Order: sequence, then structure tokens, then C-alpha cells
Amino acid sequence: MRTTVVGAALAAAALAVTALPITPAPQAAAEAAPVRLGACASGQLCLWAKPDFTGGRQVHELSTIDIDSCVPLRAGSTVQALANRTGRPVTTYQSAECAETGEFETYPGGGTWLPRSPYQVRAFKVWEN
Repeated sequence: MRTTVVGAALAAAALAVTALPITPAPQAAAEAAPVRLGACASGQLCLWAKPDFTGGRQVHELSTIDIDSCVPLRAGSTVQALANRTGRPVTTYQSAECAETGEFETYPGGGTWLPRSPYQVRAFKVWEN
């Protein structure tokens, strides 16, 4: 009988511990929070200086972009997040000259949202469909 009472007490203690609410660390809670998409209208390519659609924003209208041409960003500026709503594929480049020797990636134009680029974007090219 003593073994049964001790076993029951241990089981009750284990259940009580598992029933306690667990509060995540502040950093873990912040990392788990969903990223809010930045504002970017249809027909635009929107570029943000910092990850998660924060920092300064540049907006490029499809009507003012030379299709199939390299568009370097202002000297000294870089982009770390983007939204492609142009309706056309856009390639971003680590190189300011759109050189393919550095990192580059193409994003579809139907509504691509990239909160964190894997590299510093220094130029882009919009492609014909």
C-alpha cells in the first residue's frame, strides 16, 4: 500500500508541474511573432533598407523602370527586404552592376514578399514576362 501511495503522490506532482503555464523568454516571443507586411501597391517594386519591411522605403513604379535594364540603387544604399508587385519577375543583385559573380535571386511578380534578403541588395532588374 505504501508503494501505491508514493506512486500516486509522484504522479500527482508530475501532473501539477506539467499543468503550469510556461511563459516563453521575451526574445523567443519576439522571434515567433509574425512579420507584418510592408505597404506596397499593385504595379510597384518596394524596397526597404532594413529587414522585416522596416527602415527607409524606396518605391519603383513599373511605368518608370526600363525593362531588362540594370537599375543600381543610390550609392551607399542597400536593401534588406522587398515586395515585388510589378506583375513581372524581378532579379535582385548583390552587385551594383547586376553582375552575376555575386549573389542574385529572381522573384516572381505576382506578389512576392521577402522580409529578409540573404544578401545586401545593391541593384535590380525587371524582366519582360
